[in-house]
Amino acid sequence: MRPAAASTGFPFTAVVGMEDLQLALILAAISPAIGGVLIRGEKGTAKSTAVRALTEILPSVDVVPGCRFSCDPDEPDASCPDGPHADGRSVRAARLVELPVGATEDRVLGSLHLEKALAEGVTAYEPGLLAAAHRGLLYVDEVNLLHDHLVDVLLDAAAMGRATVERDGVSVTHPARFVLVGTMNPEEGELRPQLLDRFGLTVDVVASRDPAVRVEVMRARLAYEADPAGFVERYDGPQRELAERIVKARDLLSEVILTDAALRQIAEICASFDVDGMRADLVTARTAVAHAAWSGRTVVEVDDVRAAAKLALPHRRRRNPFDAPGLDDQQLEEAINNSTPPPVDPDDDPDGPGGGADRTNAEADNSPDVDENPPAADTDHAEPSGQAGSAPVGEVVGSSEPYKARLLRVEAAGVGVAGRRSRAITEVGRVVGDRARVGRESGRVHLLGTMRSAAPYQHARGRTGPGLAVRASDVRLAVHEGREGNLVLFCVDASGSMGTKKRMGEVKTAIVSLLLDAYQRRDTVGLVTFAGAAATVALPPTGSVETAVRRLESLPTGGRTPLAEGLLQAAEVLRIAAIRDPRRRPLLVLVTDGRATHGDNAFARARRSAGWLAQRGIATVVVDCEPHRGVRLGLAAELAGDLGAEYLDLGDVAAGNLVRTVTERKAA
Repeated sequence: MRPAAASTGFPFTAVVGMEDLQLALILAAISPAIGGVLIRGEKGTAKSTAVRALTEILPSVDVVPGCRFSCDPDEPDASCPDGPHADGRSVRAARLVELPVGATEDRVLGSLHLEKALAEGVTAYEPGLLAAAHRGLLYVDEVNLLHDHLVDVLLDAAAMGRATVERDGVSVTHPARFVLVGTMNPEEGELRPQLLDRFGLTVDVVASRDPAVRVEVMRARLAYEADPAGFVERYDGPQRELAERIVKARDLLSEVILTDAALRQIAEICASFDVDGMRADLVTARTAVAHAAWSGRTVVEVDDVRAAAKLALPHRRRRNPFDAPGLDDQQLEEAINNSTPPPVDPDDDPDGPGGGADRTNAEADNSPDVDENPPAADTDHAEPSGQAGSAPVGEVVGSSEPYKARLLRVEAAGVGVAGRRSRAITEVGRVVGDRARVGRESGRVHLLGTMRSAAPYQHARGRTGPGLAVRASDVRLAVHEGREGNLVLFCVDASGSMGTKKRMGEVKTAIVSLLLDAYQRRDTVGLVTFAGAAATVALPPTGSVETAVRRLESLPTGGRTPLAEGLLQAAEVLRIAAIRDPRRRPLLVLVTDGRATHGDNAFARARRSAGWLAQRGIATVVVDCEPHRGVRLGLAAELAGDLGAEYLDLGDVAAGNLVRTVTERKAA
């Protein structure tokens, strides 16, 4: 094992007030089959510090010299692209590999050298980050901001222990067993429930409110910054002891007995929390075994099951996307007390040592990764259902419960980021063409386009054999058309003209329904409100739909209606967003009754502002909140005309017979 004093990184054993986080990381290091750890917490809570410190206590690994995939010399992988291996061994420290949010699929999985494949008929593979992380730690900061398809790739590799690259009929596979750790700030957006469920353990990290603990945190950090080497040296003993304990727990893991009674208790606890599928049961079982090994026991006991459930179940209890993950300790104790306790005597286990654990692992290996919460279906061809939540055009939905919202989208062609709303040229999707590669840019190679590009030069390049003479300049990359995620900016009238509390409740329900749709389609959202004499940015563009819902629920109402100011504030938010994220196309949703009552010539100013927005080609939909009773002024419809926007009555927000699309107008 690497000496602790050889590093000046912050010691793992010096982290203060993060016991649950430290335990989760240790258990995942003991048994990578648990499936990794997701750490959720606000900024400044030492999430990254703890993860990076973990590598300092992981055992060093024996590797085959020169193998880019870190094969074990005692059990080299038969399918390793660098094999067959010569005899020999070398020792290196456990490796921490960080995956950046902007990484491409080729950077993660690795890439094939197409020029050599076409010219020489050989498979030349350049390993990616998964190969580098084999037998080490793969760390993804801000994992919630990573594209869904890359998260799927990571979780598939972590579950299977292998990575496979397939390009145009050429396939390469290699081992990829690693401890996967992801960190995220929930304020920046949640993971989809399907992806959340794929992480084995989850820990919610919050800064302690105990002044004594906060003092200890400050004291440790300041001491480290003043003398990193000296601080690390003081923790050399605890670091070595912890590393040795992890090694002993790994060695003991295969001897731990998971009795039938313990399995039944785990099943009863998971059933009592109404979790979906079987992954929760399997992960809890594996974690309980790892905890028993960590505690030096060879039989799983109630304490092991309790510790495992606290880490494996919180993120699997969400019944809708706006529920916060969490586990009530009292409810867990009641579930444990009402379940069948495991015996302490291993002679009670009919399967013998390791029988239960082996059976659990076998079941886990054969359990398919079923997407148990599929995304909302595209409503392009929605049929009238008559279900609660659907409403005919013009009828206001009075329920306070969110309903399935009509699909709104940007119809004009463009380039966008991968998502699930509007059609666009994105990183994933069906291949619709090819383009030239810029420099050594990575991406999916378009084989036919590359061959067409190289074909005219074969004679000039002196081609004589069966291979194709290909140069780097010949390579063409595939152009994909898929669905994009948009920036959906809500501009909401919160003035007194919105009428009764009941009417505002209906408006909020409609917006929450659209926010739920935005969550499922991987959009970013923002919220601008206008009332009194000014407009307010209630929420700048963010991936956290949950935060938008909370801001909306606490939205105050009343006063005059500064409609022009609201439109101009929305335009400013979109201008800044375009600078920060130019590839994410905007969709403005204006929720108003069309009235403008603040300042001189209020409605005329609002119409001029709307015309100015239309000239900039911003895709917009106007949701008319004017009540149906009495005389209707129809001002929102006029405003929609000025904006070049699609017009919807409040009742039209629910998915019905037709799908309303938003047509993006090109700037004049």
